[in-house]
This record gives sequence, structure tokens and C-alpha cells, in this order.
Amino acid sequence: MHARSALVTGGTTGLGLAIAHRLVRMGLGVTVTGRDRSKLTSAVAELEGAGASVLGTVADAADWEDTERVVADHVERHGGLDVAIANAGFTTAGDLVDGDPLHWRSMVLTNVLGPALLIKAAVPHLPAPGGQIILVGSVAGRVGRTGSLYGVTKHAVAALGENARLQLTASGIRVALVEPGVVDTPFWDITGMPPAALGTEAIAATVAWIVEQPHQVDVNEVVVRPTGQLT
Repeated sequence: MHARSALVTGGTTGLGLAIAHRLVRMGLGVTVTGRDRSKLTSAVAELEGAGASVLGTVADAADWEDTERVVADHVERHGGLDVAIANAGFTTAGDLVDGDPLHWRSMVLTNVLGPALLIKAAVPHLPAPGGQIILVGSVAGRVGRTGSLYGVTKHAVAALGENARLQLTASGIRVALVEPGVVDTPFWDITGMPPAALGTEAIAATVAWIVEQPHQVDVNEVVVRPTGQLT
């Protein structure tokens, strides 16, 4: 049994998997979730190969029953929950004029409802003081992006983080919003990778730094851009 543990939604590839690896190296027990069973199996094998105590669970981050089950399974496996990380999210091709509305619902629910559901499910289990909620937002949630509904979802995540902080800070549960710029992940398979991009480990290191802070330190918002990204 580990002294602390963390749950990472969308932890089977890209940034989520990098965060899970970093937390494992810090000695935390980890649960990762994802919707694709084959990717989940591969991620768990990779983490276990690094010596992790890891639980992998197929789950839809935008489904309440799935989220409740994931949190309950995590607590049973690891003996508690210290850090809940809402990382699951994706974008769709196109914009408000030429995008496909049939794909918008799933994106909005995953990107916005998903983190809210994780907060609700996790709070009863987080130690107070000391528990942490970390939301993975985006620089797209700080500035306008022409016709970008994805950007709208990330503005919502930023608002969710602040509203959750206002509700929970008196209890000693901390809420942090991490807003990456361009990161080299499969996210860019749709639109193509911009010339300036960070590796996933840079953002994972930022999350690890937040997790390492003592209880009296409440890191609320961190923006991490690659050098050369203007907006």
C-alpha cells in the first residue's frame, strides 16, 4: 500500500500516460482510465513494467456511473484517494462553421462534464486538508481561438477550476488548473503539429511539482507554453 495515490482520467496515451509515469516514479499508487480497452491494457503493462502499483479501468469520463465506479475501485485498491486528475479530453476537426455537429456533443461532455463529475465523485474521499484536484485545461481556455468550440470547452474548465476552488478551499482541498500550450501528443493528429511544441514530460513534471507541494501551498493556475508559442 502506497502512502499516497492518484487517479488519472484519460491516462492511456499522450499526456495522461506521461503524468501517470511521473507519479509512479514519485511512489504514488495510480489508477488510469480510458475508453479503449486495448490502449488501456497496453498502458497498464507499460506502467507495471516500470514497477507501478496500478489499476486500469475502462470508463467514459463523461458518464456518472462510470466515474463513481472508478473512484470506488481506486479507493478499494489503493486504500484512499489523494489526487484526482481530470485529464480526459479531445478536440474535433473544423470550427463553428465547417465542423461536424454530430461530434460536438461527445467533446463538450468529455471536456466539461467529465471534470465536474470527477470532482463530485472524488471530494468525499479526498483528505481534508491535503487532498488535491488537478484539472488539465489549455492555453485555448485563456485566449480566443477563431471558431473553436474546443476553446470554449477549455474556457469552461478554467471557470470550473475557480468555482471548485471557491467551494473547497476552506476545507483544505486544493484545486489546480494546468493550462498547457502546444504539446506533442496525438491531439494534433487532426490539425497538424505546430512548429513549437513541448514534450509530454514537461507537463507531467508540472503536475508532479503541484502534487509535491505541502498542504499549506495552494497552486491554483499554471500556464506552460513552449518557447516560441505566441498565443
